[in-house]
Amino acid sequence: MKFFTKYYLWISILITAIVYLTTIAPSVIQIDSGELATVQIKLGIAHPTGYPLFTMIGYLFSLIPFFSSKIFQMNFLALLMVSSGVGLFTYSVKYLLDNLQFFSKEEISSKRKKNKTKSPAVFELTENEKVPVAFISGLILAFSKTFWFQSTSVEVYSLQILLFSLIIFSLLTAFVKTSQKIENKNWFIFALVLALGFSNHMTTLLILPATAYLYFLSNGFDSKSFRKLFLMVIFFFVLLILIYSYLPIRAAQNPILNWGNPVDLERIMRHVSGFQYQVWLFSSMDSAKKQFSYFISNLPKEFYLSLFLSIIGMFYAYKNHIRFFIFNIIIFVFTIIYSINYDINDIDSYFLLSYFSLSYFVIFGIIWCIKKIPLLRMNYKILAFLLFPLIQLLANYSNVNQSKNYIYEDYTKAILNSLPQNSIVFGYQWDFFISPAYYFQFVEGHRKDIAVIDKELLRRSWYYNQIENSYPDILSGIKTEIDLFLNALKPFERKEKYDSNLLESLFRRIMTNFVLTNFNKREFHLTPELVENEMRKGEFSLPEGYDLVPYLLTFKVVNSNDYVEAPLPDFNFRIDKVNDKYQTGIVNIVSSMLINRAIYERMNNKEDRAKIYVKKALEISPDIIVPNQIRDLVFN
Repeated sequence: MKFFTKYYLWISILITAIVYLTTIAPSVIQIDSGELATVQIKLGIAHPTGYPLFTMIGYLFSLIPFFSSKIFQMNFLALLMVSSGVGLFTYSVKYLLDNLQFFSKEEISSKRKKNKTKSPAVFELTENEKVPVAFISGLILAFSKTFWFQSTSVEVYSLQILLFSLIIFSLLTAFVKTSQKIENKNWFIFALVLALGFSNHMTTLLILPATAYLYFLSNGFDSKSFRKLFLMVIFFFVLLILIYSYLPIRAAQNPILNWGNPVDLERIMRHVSGFQYQVWLFSSMDSAKKQFSYFISNLPKEFYLSLFLSIIGMFYAYKNHIRFFIFNIIIFVFTIIYSINYDINDIDSYFLLSYFSLSYFVIFGIIWCIKKIPLLRMNYKILAFLLFPLIQLLANYSNVNQSKNYIYEDYTKAILNSLPQNSIVFGYQWDFFISPAYYFQFVEGHRKDIAVIDKELLRRSWYYNQIENSYPDILSGIKTEIDLFLNALKPFERKEKYDSNLLESLFRRIMTNFVLTNFNKREFHLTPELVENEMRKGEFSLPEGYDLVPYLLTFKVVNSNDYVEAPLPDFNFRIDKVNDKYQTGIVNIVSSMLINRAIYERMNNKEDRAKIYVKKALEISPDIIVPNQIRDLVFN
């Protein structure tokens, strides 16, 4: 027990890291994984808000010789960050338990001073009892689904988890030291850590209301308190500006990925503020209701039985440790209010700080249970409480496990490998094609000759500079259209009055002429979602006289009725499981495109080739509905 008490911090990190290692992704996964890995390895500029600290730490880590691919190395960094965050959270719980008297009702503290009475039972936990409580609460947080998922692949939230743990610990330390009337520099250490948090992710702002509560509770509202706060703010902004200076310095060097091209103050502020995402923030009450409903329905899947400990802990903390209750409930409430008002699909990570809050309440739930079950020896109680994180581990394992996830790599490479030399592929499948393609093209050097162009990013002024740096020839024919569009775009990007009809008209001209001016220089291909959505709605049209042919996993632009030969589907998809909308989307797209190609082959009297495409479609998606015109190729 002495060994455990002494090394519990490292034991919690080690156990968590070992479990996480069994679920880590071996390759790129959905959404921003490919882009962020590329930004770190190539020292680029990531999507807003830029994440300079995340980028620089990742770059330095990528320089370390490693035994595997670069993407696995960056995924492993995420694992180290999250498991370290668990360890620091566990340590902060132990610190809290050592100093609970500073978070209790004032009347209890004053009574204790006057009467020199013993502390309530909760304060009588021994060192050997406090450590297991901290250890168990750390594991409960570690094996909550969303928290655990951040350890499986490269993401900014992995670093944010570590920073949240560090911010809360430094805040608790500063509060306790001040409450002890000890002159200390802990508030300035907190300001430093807070600056690190803001230099990674803006959800750090969710800690500010709770920070204000503890700060003024311990420092008061006098002039001395405000002078200290003023100096802290100056210190905070100096550090923040120093870290964010990475953006203009690196952007001026035109890196491969240069999102926002933040080379001047206007572009820096636009990038750091996440201007392009603000349209989804506080958009409507219906959106807020939808996101809140999702949070409530998902919560039991995060914590399972541990949620009951958290609920019990809320009441116990309210009754016995009102200051900590207020501090923690402020964090919880502000996180929920902010997050439910952000209308995005992948909202889970925005609730992370609320899971910290619930895990802190778990501490008090465990303490309450210890007090209410006096008959069992403490060792048996601890063993019983270990069942809570164990249940979470077993229940969440399959949903979190990414250890055999190669589908995004296989899909991206299948598209790139199917295209002729120097082709252009045009679309907006960011989540499972464009973002992964960044990594495989620019880090691994796989089919760098293919120009992958994001249709939605063509709406942004900075993107033309990035294309020009990577593929200088493909924009040469539409310089006039681009200049007109960028001039019309300026007032929109500056939040001034703009002509939306003119913008959309010029944007459509760019897309159509982009096809026309490159057709004779490079093969031009469209990804399926562009055809199925924008073209059907009339939001994008080909030049007059041009048409589309289902190629393999893309549509090829043609200007004749001649038969177009395409590669046979000799790619392999390593599909371990299909348990989310992204993997389901890939399977549906691939099988649908293969069916489309089979129909095209049959229309051109290529029966044998048509049969190959249909069989491949059924191999990938056995439940796909095969149209009547080609059913006999397989079923007769």
